[in-house]
Amino acid sequence: MEKQLKIISVNTSEEKGTIKKPVDEITLNHHGVMDDAHSGPWHRQVSLLGTESFGRFSKQAGREIAYGEFAENITTQGVELVETSPLDRFVGENVELEITQIGKECHGNTCAIFREVGNCVMPKEGIFARVVKQGSIRPGDVLDYVPRVFRIQVVTLSDRASKGEYEDRSGPRVVKLLNEYFDKRPRNIEIETTVIPDDAGELSIILEKAAYEEIDVLITTGGTGVGPRDITVETVKPMLDKEIPGIMEMIRVKYGANKPNALLSRGVAGIISETLVYTLPGSVKAVNEYMEEILKTLEHLIYMRHGLDVH
Repeated sequence: MEKQLKIISVNTSEEKGTIKKPVDEITLNHHGVMDDAHSGPWHRQVSLLGTESFGRFSKQAGREIAYGEFAENITTQGVELVETSPLDRFVGENVELEITQIGKECHGNTCAIFREVGNCVMPKEGIFARVVKQGSIRPGDVLDYVPRVFRIQVVTLSDRASKGEYEDRSGPRVVKLLNEYFDKRPRNIEIETTVIPDDAGELSIILEKAAYEEIDVLITTGGTGVGPRDITVETVKPMLDKEIPGIMEMIRVKYGANKPNALLSRGVAGIISETLVYTLPGSVKAVNEYMEEILKTLEHLIYMRHGLDVH
């Protein structure tokens, strides 16, 4: 069942570091909340905090906390905001917000609630968003919570596997490692798999389609060596808008120190439009080694590509 976010209060302030005051309505534009001190051309345009957090903190403070005292623009109910993730969205009839940051650095004595209580819930449980669709919000409005689904495509290049003469094992291994990784995170993924021959034309079409459809990640296996039919790197590299050489260089050095054959892989990584592309060797062993390193930065790279500096 789709979760919904109920708007309990909308709040603004004219200066940073002060509490916000409830108002009847706020207007969201391309900079955030109109006439609010925190609006601007950055990723933390709109701040949100749930009443669920108010209840927990009121006990610690020993008094009821008024809406806006944590300097949140929108006070909500119905979704534990701290359990959401960057790039998730809140969608209403008139507005749309995209989550950009979970929590923030505490400003200590420059924060009004911190000066009074010596602590603040906003750095841990508040979230920030940017405006995708401009409009107005008022108490009582309801927004649908739409978690972002990462779309991933895994392509195996193998003449024999594409003919059914050989079982593709490297592609399924990539899928298994991706599922294991994302099962531990509050993030949904959709994975599409394809097996094609070592054919530059077919691979080019797949890459162009993935970029057009804004697939988040495309991972190939096979065709990164120096054999006469190894065409993956020659096909992918000219299509990259930006190459990310450090990942593949580090993997080759790490494993090539003890196993020199690992240095013979010519795999590349980079970006085509909004799609991250990684080219892996075709063996299951190599897939294990490459994916171990790739997964360490995968989410961060996706966020960076969408203009988020998430740490």
